[in-house]
Order: sequence, then C-alpha cells, then structure tokens
Amino acid sequence: MKISNLLVISGLLLVYTACANRNSNAASDIPANTHPQPVYSGKTEKATFALGCFWHSEEMFAELKGVIDAVPGYSGGNKPNPSYEDVCTGTTGHAESVDVTYDPTIITYNQLLQVFFAEHDPTTPNYAAPDEGTQYRSVVFYRNDDQKQQADKYIQQLTASKKYNNPIITQVVPFTNFYQAEDYHLHYFRKHPNQGYIAGVTRPEIEKFRKDFKDWLK
Repeated sequence: MKISNLLVISGLLLVYTACANRNSNAASDIPANTHPQPVYSGKTEKATFALGCFWHSEEMFAELKGVIDAVPGYSGGNKPNPSYEDVCTGTTGHAESVDVTYDPTIITYNQLLQVFFAEHDPTTPNYAAPDEGTQYRSVVFYRNDDQKQQADKYIQQLTASKKYNNPIITQVVPFTNFYQAEDYHLHYFRKHPNQGYIAGVTRPEIEKFRKDFKDWLK
C-alpha cells in the first residue's frame, strides 16, 4: 500500500493523507485481542454500518461489551469481491464498513445505533475526516424491518433534539452484501499503533469513543 509519511512540524502532528495513501508499515505489533471476554448467552444478531475508515469502526465496535466480533469490509456496492484498491477508487458503490456480530441480551441494536451516530459526523456527505469519497459515506445497512424502524426512529429523535446544525444525511438502506477486507486490515489499529494514520487520526477517535462510552466497554 502506498503511503505518505507522517509530518511533524513544530511539534504538531499533521496528517493530510486519505485512506488510499495510508502507511502500512508498523513500528511494533500488539496482540489482536487485549480485552477480556464476557459470558455470552449463545444468541447472536448482525448489524452492519459504514462511518468512515474501517480501522476506526472495527476497533470501536469490537471494544463494546456484548459484541462478539467486528469485521472490516466493503458493503453496499455493485462489484463482487472488491479489493481495497477497487473500493478506494470510489467507483464500486461500496463503503468501508464494519459487520458486527453481537449478543442482543448484552447489548441492543439501539445501543449500537447510539455509538454509530455519536462517533462520526452524520451530516457531511461522503466525508469522514480526513477521508473523502463515496466509500466514506454514512450508512446504516438494515437487515430486517425492526432495524430499519429503530434507525429511522433514532434519526427522528436526533433531528428533534437539534443536536446538529445541519440535516442528518445518513443513508438507511437494506443490507445486500458484505465482503470481508483483506487480512492485513484485520485488527489494524491494534497491530500498528505507531503507523502514521493510526497515531494521528484513529487513536484520537478511539480515545474519544472510550471516554464517551466508558461504561459500555469490555
């Protein structure tokens, strides 16, 4: 993967690169799973979201109590089995997504929606700082009528609360496909803590998430 170096100017970390130019080199690796696992009921459900870079969304959902698995990949497009390079062109219709397997007796779909909307800007089309393009659009891929109703209702609640100055543009669309990302993307945040994009963009996002939802973490 071609990358641009992380620039340090006057002690400030400046990251100008978008997804297609991220650094895949790592100064060190850490274990893929550092969290203790809760006791699950055996019941599982699926939820799929797109909210920008999947290095961020995979780690964020994986840290939630009740989430069994969170897998980065590509969803919502028309090209079968797309590669990362394909999706980064913005021409496949796919968005960088996370496919979440969770225990509904421990965490609810509504709670997942709360995390989804809180941890990205759902009012800016095709943009999740610093990444830009249709592959970074905000999407709830609902798998059944209940998920659609919950998503629509939550958007209505957020709109009524006037939390945002601009309208919410998150797409609520039926789930049609999900293609798991290449192996090197799995647990990228944990494996490459000193990589430029991770240190400058993803880590601050994860730190914010951990503060916002500290009581929901494993």
